[in-house]
Amino acid sequence: MEERDFFDERPETRTHIMTCPHCGQQGEYELGWLVRRKKSQLGRGADERDRARFAKAQSYMVRRDDLVGCKNVRCRKRFDVAGIQSVAFL
Repeated sequence: MEERDFFDERPETRTHIMTCPHCGQQGEYELGWLVRRKKSQLGRGADERDRARFAKAQSYMVRRDDLVGCKNVRCRKRFDVAGIQSVAFL
């Protein structure tokens, strides 16, 4: 079995407060995340190795957006999302 068989995936957006490095203005930005929640039970056709991997698996989120655009009308430059982790466990 693959790791994807252990989880239910769905996209989600969350807001984060970040500061533009170019103009210094702070604002709320929406970032896209892929949320992978562990299924309640393992499907059919799993062997002992798959059951052991399923027992260790836990729900987590993966950040999809790496760049955001500044909300300041005069700036509007894109910058990297640096202060937020790319993978977060739930």
